[in-house]
Amino acid sequence: MDIFEKCYKYTAADEIRAQGIYPYFHALNTRQDVVVMMEGKRRIMLGSNNYLGLTSNPEIIEAAIKAVEKYGTGCSGSRYLNGTLEMHLELEAELADFLGREACMIFSTGFQSNLGIISAIVGRSDYVICDRENHASIYDGCRLSFGKMVRYRHSDMDDLERVLASVPETAGKLIVTDGVFSMGGDIAKLPEIVELAKKYGARVMVDDAHALGVIGKGGRGTASYFGLEDQVDIIMGTFSKSLASLGGFMVADAKVVDYVRHNSRPFIFSASMTPASCASALAALRYLRRHPEIVTRLQEISAYARNGLIKRGLKIRVSETPIIPIFTYDVINTLVKNKELYEAGVYVNPVLPPAAPTDGCMLRTSYMATHTEDILDEAMDIIARVLVN
Repeated sequence: MDIFEKCYKYTAADEIRAQGIYPYFHALNTRQDVVVMMEGKRRIMLGSNNYLGLTSNPEIIEAAIKAVEKYGTGCSGSRYLNGTLEMHLELEAELADFLGREACMIFSTGFQSNLGIISAIVGRSDYVICDRENHASIYDGCRLSFGKMVRYRHSDMDDLERVLASVPETAGKLIVTDGVFSMGGDIAKLPEIVELAKKYGARVMVDDAHALGVIGKGGRGTASYFGLEDQVDIIMGTFSKSLASLGGFMVADAKVVDYVRHNSRPFIFSASMTPASCASALAALRYLRRHPEIVTRLQEISAYARNGLIKRGLKIRVSETPIIPIFTYDVINTLVKNKELYEAGVYVNPVLPPAAPTDGCMLRTSYMATHTEDILDEAMDIIARVLVN
């Protein structure tokens, strides 16, 4: 059998293209911002993870330019060997300090971070216990490990306890959860998770990709939001969202970080974070620390959007974060409405199976601290016209 046979038989994308409702790979003509030019037309951007709006901040851009001038365009090797810059160490030290942890290590991408952390920590006789709505990178990190992955129903603490009770007492146990879930925007039930972890002798890892810069004191994430900074064993995060760059990190006790640093194959065998990416993430972190009010503004603008969508008759999945999905239910209706919004000048993201149930599809909207009420009113009026009227 030809291994490419599956490729030639794959028709799903072509079928959607033929209907004129293919939603992916739209090309930006401008930088990420609250309003963009995409495929030659003005679109209000409600589909970015640029939560603090820092990708277009002159201070962040200047830091990236200076880093390229000083260090060149790449590092040409892994952190393990020739690819460590003094700036990498600065970023790690400042992130550890910001999050109140002993140590930090950075990865070249957020996806790689979860691969590298979980595959290093979870061994052959260990169990990793996952919320069903965790990010795909967590699932792939579990698959790359030699441990056994078991899942519990989304945010169902009774089911989590059932799973924990079924794991052998002698096994190592790591509970992994998104802090803010990327599709629904809801926040993990971290106090209950921590309590169950103590009861059953498990460790806790939180993926704060969508929580850093979004919730918690000064944007410090989920553990800070609940006052549980000293109760979470590993915090993972990314730079590609609030910190306006590319890459990821983990913070934990120094011995845990050092173990991962010397045993994580995705880390050891990957080229290090580029100078421009590192400098922009570091500049964004420093900006966030100096301007914690930007997190408050993000929360205010998110509440404005949430209330505005409800007032206009939209059925939304309610959350406390800048991620506000609008229910569109079936797949074809979701794709059709997504296309109509795009043509009307609003960019949003369709949430389809397997990220959502077949009858629970959504249009994911997300918001930035730099959005204005006027821009959001314009966007929400368009959304209401397309989805309600």
